[in-house]
Amino acid sequence: MTKVLVLGAGGQIARWAIQMLSGQDVELTLFLRDVGKLAGAPRSARLVAGDVLDRERLDPAVRGQDVVYANLAGELDAQAARIVESMRAAGVQRLVFITSLGIYDEVPGRFGEWNRRQIGPVLRTYRAAADTVEESGLDYTILRPAWLTDADEVSYEVTQRDEPFKGTEVSRKSVAALVTDIVTHPGRWARANLGVDKPGTDGDKPAFA
Repeated sequence: MTKVLVLGAGGQIARWAIQMLSGQDVELTLFLRDVGKLAGAPRSARLVAGDVLDRERLDPAVRGQDVVYANLAGELDAQAARIVESMRAAGVQRLVFITSLGIYDEVPGRFGEWNRRQIGPVLRTYRAAADTVEESGLDYTILRPAWLTDADEVSYEVTQRDEPFKGTEVSRKSVAALVTDIVTHPGRWARANLGVDKPGTDGDKPAFA
């Protein structure tokens, strides 16, 4: 049985992933600031209240895990540093880490310009987080999703870090499906940095914008 720690378990992508993973041969530990806000968690899951920046709460949750899946927001650079430190201390190697499209200026054309106007101020922080993960020596997979939708569908394609980003949007459920695939097949996409989008959504901006 694979032991999986979900950091930011209250997030929308994470909730889809938890639902998908609950049907797999995994033991879930769900880490979030307010466990009271996590409705519908699997009965078998262990719930831990805490802030990722607090090593006194994070370290015990990380110890003994096989995979850490981080789906966070905000001070992502500082959070990435704490996660890497904690995983190294615990001897845990496998990390799945969500950042954002655009951190490498890899989004081409008018959509790239639109994306920078919308989220440009946070891209430096998210890039710093990705750099920390890539330099960690861990077996990481970084995911850079396109603009997220609530569509109840699984449809995605991936691009490598050195390839132009494709598409403008992707469903949260699709990203969760990719996370689930990686978590349940830990050797898949190891040391990879992937853009994630829905095929056929190329354009100047997402359809909903």
